[in-house]
Amino acid sequence: MNMAKENKVIITCAVTGAIHTPTMSPHLPITPDEVAKDAIAAAEAGASILHLHARDPDDGSPTPSPDVFMDFLPRIKQATDAVVNITTGGGHGMTLEERCQAALAVSPEMTSLNMGSMNFGLFPILDKAYDWKHKWEPEYLEMTRDFIFRNTFKDIEWVLKTLGEDHGVRFEFECYDMGHLYNLAHFVDRGLIKPPFFVQTIFGILGGIGADLENLAHMRRIANKLFGEENYEWSILAAGRHQMNFVTTGAIMGGNVRVGLEDSLYIGKGQLAESNADQVAKIKRIVEDLSLEVATPAEARERLALKGGDMVKF
Repeated sequence: MNMAKENKVIITCAVTGAIHTPTMSPHLPITPDEVAKDAIAAAEAGASILHLHARDPDDGSPTPSPDVFMDFLPRIKQATDAVVNITTGGGHGMTLEERCQAALAVSPEMTSLNMGSMNFGLFPILDKAYDWKHKWEPEYLEMTRDFIFRNTFKDIEWVLKTLGEDHGVRFEFECYDMGHLYNLAHFVDRGLIKPPFFVQTIFGILGGIGADLENLAHMRRIANKLFGEENYEWSILAAGRHQMNFVTTGAIMGGNVRVGLEDSLYIGKGQLAESNADQVAKIKRIVEDLSLEVATPAEARERLALKGGDMVKF
């Protein structure tokens, strides 16, 4: 493991996501008010990018509705300078068009883009005994036993052209496995993706690469080989209990980090995080204890060549 270039660490916070369900934590932001409040607090704690999903305010189920997004996006923009990054992954069972509705409506600086189709197994969560608040929750988790998250090459190309070329959006390229790096390289080689691009390597999802530190080092080596270290920004996230040790190791290796209640509901062993800001503050403290600095939103924009917060439609 060689220390990479001495850049400040970009902290992304994934505020609510579409993996966890309301019963799993009383602190998971559900309503637009809760998402806005938690996102703003996360930015104040040190996050320069906010990765955002929306949920139905009544039952907490994932929703692609641009109207729900617009209930919190303007408030976040007004209260913070953080980069708003809107999901195109949506929730399980949504079509590509549904998943991209909000991003197309509001033309953000960034969106996520999963770099391949994959099994995405959440059903092991059912092994834990919960007294479910909503009927949809266990059904949603069980559905993933026989579910493939779809992002074909055609789908990815459509997003790159529709959001990238037409809206000036830059992407958080979510790579859940080694093959996703090669899928990304395919589009780079075709000229559809240009540096500097943001590669989010993701560990610990059932169906993707496992949360082993050997995989972290290997993903970094292959990414450097495919893209050249100078051409991309590397970021790390790990699901569940692996979150903090993985992002800490990634920061030591020269990477950027992602935390948030989308990725883990916990702040420590057996201890639920009471907010996204708690996780952001923890990783910021760790990063600074390692004698590294945290990037501001302005610094993140410059390094990722974003179009700027004045060019969005919210």
